[in-house]
Amino acid sequence: MSVRTSSASRADLVADAALALLAERGMRGLTHRAVDEAAGLPLGSTSNVARTRQALLELAVRRHAEREARVLALEEMPEPSGGLDALTERLALAVHRSLTRNPALLIARYELALEATRRPELRAFYDRTGSVFKEQLAAILTAVGSSDPARHVLSLVAWTDGLMFSCAAGSFSAEVPAAEEIRAGLRELLAGMLGR
Repeated sequence: MSVRTSSASRADLVADAALALLAERGMRGLTHRAVDEAAGLPLGSTSNVARTRQALLELAVRRHAEREARVLALEEMPEPSGGLDALTERLALAVHRSLTRNPALLIARYELALEATRRPELRAFYDRTGSVFKEQLAAILTAVGSSDPARHVLSLVAWTDGLMFSCAAGSFSAEVPAAEEIRAGLRELLAGMLGR
C-alpha cells in the first residue's frame, strides 16, 4: 500500500499513510515504521515529521479534518434564502459522498475517535479540531431558523454519524443508501427540528 504522490508535502504524505493504515489495520497497526513503509519513505522519516505517537495521531487528526472537509464541502452549502430544501439537498450529497467516495476515511475517523476516549491529550486535540465543523453547522442552522442551534447540531451530527457508522462499519455495512434515501431522512429530521 503506497500513498505517495509527487505533489504531497512530507507531512501530508505521512498523515495520509497513517490514515490508510488506521483504516486497514486499526490502531495497533499504526507505527512509525509501518507509516514509513506505507508511504514509501526511508525508515525514520515519520519520526522526523512526528517524533512521538501523540504527534503522529495529532497529524492524522489534522489531515483527516482537511480531507473530510473537502469531501463534505460545507463551503458549498446554500445561502439561507435557499431554504430547507436546498440545505437538505446539500447535506444529503455530503453524506452520500462520505459513504461512497472514501469509506476508509470514515473508518480512520472512528479509529481516531475511539483512541481519543483513551488519551485525554488526544481528546482535547480531536475536539478542538472537530469544533470548526460544529460551528459551521451551527451557523447554517441558525441561518435557516433554528431556535436552539447547539441542540440541533447535536441531533444532526448524531443522525448523520449514526448513519455513516452503520453503513461504513456497522450492521448496514453491506448497504449504502441512495442519495434520495439520505435526503428523505434528512428532510424528516430537519423539518421536525425546525418545526416546518
